[in-house]
Order: sequence, then C-alpha cells, then structure tokens
Amino acid sequence: MTGAIFTGEVLENKRVFSIPNFIIIGVQKGGTTSLYNYLIQHPKVAPALQKEVQFFSLNFDKGRDWYFSQFPRVADGKELLTGEASPYYIFHPHVAKRIHQFFPDVKLIALLREPVARAISHYFYYLKIGFESLSFEDAIALESSRLRGEIEKMLEDESYCSYNHRHYTYLTRGIYADQLPEWFKYFSREQLLILNSDDLYKDTVGTMNQVLNFLELPHFQLETYPKYNAGEYKKVSPVIEEKLREFFRPHNQRLAALLGTDFGWD
Repeated sequence: MTGAIFTGEVLENKRVFSIPNFIIIGVQKGGTTSLYNYLIQHPKVAPALQKEVQFFSLNFDKGRDWYFSQFPRVADGKELLTGEASPYYIFHPHVAKRIHQFFPDVKLIALLREPVARAISHYFYYLKIGFESLSFEDAIALESSRLRGEIEKMLEDESYCSYNHRHYTYLTRGIYADQLPEWFKYFSREQLLILNSDDLYKDTVGTMNQVLNFLELPHFQLETYPKYNAGEYKKVSPVIEEKLREFFRPHNQRLAALLGTDFGWD
C-alpha cells in the first residue's frame, strides 16, 4: 500500500512516532467530525491523540516534536495510516504553506458544505456554547467590521492569533472560491479530495468509498454511520435566508468554475 507504513521521526526523547498520511482541512460545521470518526474505525487507520490537533493554525509555536507526538507510535510491520482533522486549516491564511513545508506529499480532504446552511449552523453552535451573543442578523451585519484589519495582522505577523477571524466569520468561511486557490498553489489537484458534505450523509457508503479509494485503503463498511456533532437549530427567517443565498450565489458560481463541478447549491 503506497505510503501506508508509518514513517517516523526521531524526537529528542528518542521515541519514534508516525507522521500523518492524510489531513482533513475543513470546513467547520461541514461534517469533518463524522468523516474522521468513520475513518478511524477502519482497521488500517490509527487515530491521532485528538481529532483537531490544530498545529498548523493555533499551535505552530509548539514545534514539530510536539506535533509528531500527537500521532501514534510506529508499529513494526503494520501497514497503517494516520491523520488528523482540523477544520480551521482550510480558512487560515498560513496553513497551506506550512503543511507543504512539512509534508509536501500528504493527502488532503476538504468537505464543503452548502454555505448558507454552514453559516446558520456555525452561528447557532457558537450561540449555544457562548462564543456569540448577538442576534443572527446583527452578527451577519457586523461581520465585516469585526474582521476589519484582522487578516492583515495575521499576514504581517504569523504568530498573531485572531479571535475574530476564528469565531466571527459566518459568511467569509463559506466563500470557498477565495480559500482553495491558496491550496492549489502548493498542492496538486490529485492530492486534494474535495467533497460536497451533503453527499456524506445522503450517500455515506458511496462517499466513504471515494475517500478510501483516495487514501488507497481497502473498502470497509460500518454497520451504522451516526452523525457526529449534529445540532438542531431553529430556522432563520425566509427573508434572511434568501439574502444569504443572494450573497453566496456569485461565489458559488466562481467555485463551480474553479473546480469544474457544480454542487447545485443555487
């Protein structure tokens, strides 16, 4: 199996750990937790210590040894894959370059969710856990002012972590046509599997087979595929929802042109 045997790095304490063969880079509220949990139940996949290592986005200052220590010990003679899923990666301006510097041959997976549904889910989840206090309408209206100058600060200072960029980006995170070109600068199209997250739930077995083929893993089917981190939220007004659809329509069209695939979101 190509690239399947754990590849190790010798750390300062002389322990040898595997390095990731795959990284699920996003998107937030797009099904990454479900996909990751399905994958790590495969007999040829070993999980990281935690799903969201967030090394290349939030923990880069901890260094490579810390990152390698998040993955399982090398197992002699066992052909296993390992990887992580940090959905902030796709959106963070420095992550594509950082991953390429570490692992230029790694395989990347992006689950893209219909952006209106993603934005609504993002908002109500953050309202539930206390990261947001504004109404949905106000949060959307104030997004640009909350973000003003934040990306510029991140680009000028790689150590700068922007709370607002991480949390208050309900609309911006759904503009995938602005995010993917940065990844295409560093990785070939063959290294990046881009999926419509709706397909993960509408045709779970078929979508998982796509993922397994991409990772060169034998097909393996679970008895059940529960949804992880699924939330039930109240509906927003049809007026607000239509305004969001109008906002995202040109960006979805740009995405379709970029990928040569129309997800049918409009």
